[in-house]
Amino acid sequence: MNPPRPAPAADLTQAVQTSLFRFMQEFEALRPELYRYCRYLTHSPWDAEDLVQDALGRAFVTLGRMAAPPPNPRAWLFRVASNLWIDQKRRGRETGDGALESAVGHEPRDQREAAGTLIAKLAPRERVAVILKDVFDLGLDEIAEALGTTTGTVKTTLHRGRGKLADPEPAAPHDGIAVPAVLDAFCAAFNAQDLGRLTALLLDTASVEVVGTHTDYGPEDASRHAFFGMLYGAPRLADATGVEPRFVQGALATSPRCEVRIHRGEPVLLLWYAHVDGEAVRALNRVEIDDDRIVSLKNYFYTPEAIAELCQELGVPFRVNGYRHCLSPR
Repeated sequence: MNPPRPAPAADLTQAVQTSLFRFMQEFEALRPELYRYCRYLTHSPWDAEDLVQDALGRAFVTLGRMAAPPPNPRAWLFRVASNLWIDQKRRGRETGDGALESAVGHEPRDQREAAGTLIAKLAPRERVAVILKDVFDLGLDEIAEALGTTTGTVKTTLHRGRGKLADPEPAAPHDGIAVPAVLDAFCAAFNAQDLGRLTALLLDTASVEVVGTHTDYGPEDASRHAFFGMLYGAPRLADATGVEPRFVQGALATSPRCEVRIHRGEPVLLLWYAHVDGEAVRALNRVEIDDDRIVSLKNYFYTPEAIAELCQELGVPFRVNGYRHCLSPR
């Protein structure tokens, strides 16, 4: 039997956190455009935010292996996100997953869906080229950099992709969606601030992730960290120790309440926070369940673009929290 491997030293963990915080600061100005680009690729605000997080993680690791910083950070980030997304599509085809989804932007939803249906007909690299050129107005050399190819190949890809575009089809409605009982139980426990009851809804192997911040594995970790923060973290929001001061926006130190809403055919948990001028959603939870237990939960709090888009589609008031969290250098 092999002896257990030692855990990383605390100073190594702190060094990585410090470097990650600086990286996030340097690239923060590009986050909105990166989200918008990923949103066009994936058609889903959830998948877009996941792709943003994956791209930033890959970019952070890649930057540590580069001899010099990228001369065009925006095109470089787009390239990282493009490669990740194309790899996902390739794996999807190999495993027999469904057809490509639509792509969307900042237009009204019906227009976005129509435009997305057009772009969905394109192969992954064609879609990337068309979006970068026609939506983000990148030059051929920048698109070539983002795709890791030549300008001549970009021209060919654009010509082929544009030739495939056809009239859109209407999106199918989602009616009569039943809310699983475990989500009602989650809301009841959350609103009662019953940490034990809330944690008991998790499978022993469940994961609870605060997107972009950290992930807990198992009920015990979730109870100490993510769930505890969701239930009792409002004072840190109100006194600006959990967000940058400019994002407090009248928040009160009152525990949020949880409510189930249906978004595009999927039950979503909205977390409503009290403010001096009324309630507003500041976080959303996306949950994967197995019968009457939670397999995984993702808490979208430090994800301003995803929060804004989802709440706008749901027609609810919202406020965002920025990107910064407690993992800053001490």
